[in-house]
Amino acid sequence: MPDNPEIELVIEKLILLDKIEHGIKDVNEGNVFSGEEVREKLGKWLKYQNTF
Repeated sequence: MPDNPEIELVIEKLILLDKIEHGIKDVNEGNVFSGEEVREKLGKWLKYQNTF
């Protein structure tokens, strides 16, 4: 990575924009979870995290 903070900021913004584009593409293609699926997955994850 370059030591230039301005270039690092530009790279971070490009990565963010790429992730946003991928998210929009997923939504448009129907690759999403329902609210119920999210609650179920989150519940399992939270139970797992509380075992430590």
